[in-house]
Amino acid sequence: MEPVKRKRQTDEIRLAVAIHSFQYPDGTQALADISLQIRKGEFVGLLGSNGSGKTTLLKAMDGLVRDYQGTVELDHADVRKLSAKEIYKRVGLVFQNPDDQLFAPTVFEDVAFGPLNMGFAEVEVARRVHAALKDVEMEGSSKKAIHNLSFGQKKRICIAGLLAMGHEILLLDEPTAGLDPMGEYKMMDLLTRLNREKGVTIVMATHSVDLVPLFLDQLYILSKGRIARGGPPEEIFTAPEEMSQVKLRLPQIAELIYRLKKEDGMPFDKLPLTIGEARREILRTFKHGENRG
Repeated sequence: MEPVKRKRQTDEIRLAVAIHSFQYPDGTQALADISLQIRKGEFVGLLGSNGSGKTTLLKAMDGLVRDYQGTVELDHADVRKLSAKEIYKRVGLVFQNPDDQLFAPTVFEDVAFGPLNMGFAEVEVARRVHAALKDVEMEGSSKKAIHNLSFGQKKRICIAGLLAMGHEILLLDEPTAGLDPMGEYKMMDLLTRLNREKGVTIVMATHSVDLVPLFLDQLYILSKGRIARGGPPEEIFTAPEEMSQVKLRLPQIAELIYRLKKEDGMPFDKLPLTIGEARREILRTFKHGENRG
């Protein structure tokens, strides 16, 4: 499997975060020295172990966490000076557990809740619900009871509810958590299509290092509430020792090549992130050895 081809980046900044400090009520430091920018159309990952600050940072971007020192700007406006309505017209947060977010008896009622409360006519609401369910590959499910859906389907309905409101920025907390390997891939494929085909800007928190290299444009590693490293995935996963320090590991294929190089002396030039890249690196290394021989 090869990485998704990245889109050409724009200069339009949708979210700008400059949080100097945020503490929980008990005094625990949750975020510190956070500085990052999310550009229009980017697919960005926040990677870190449990307790690293990923969810808190997402909530700050969504305006749910406000008592911090610093600023979070949405389209160059401080989110703390925007009304909830002004924020939620543009930004939506999907919780890790969909049962914390879904509340209506049926799929249609849940997805329709947002558009109805935004004042759209019933005909327009129905159109938006149908379009959103199609976007998440759940068309034909509008009459289904929420409690009869699988965990993965519930996550898709949460996303559909935000799409129906016209959100341009999606913040997702561990969207692949609780899914089997195929479910993880399908979720990432869905998010990639929304990003590439619909132009939705996406920021997702994750601890899954094996999926990250395939889909994301930018990656920020969080550790103890701070950004330890940031950049394109292929630049992030070049320092195994640094990954270990923040309680993360390399993607499995990169870990294999790293051990072959370190423990067996194989002369690899770089750490591949996918099977395809590993195959090319192995073939290149062996051909180089044959030519020298």
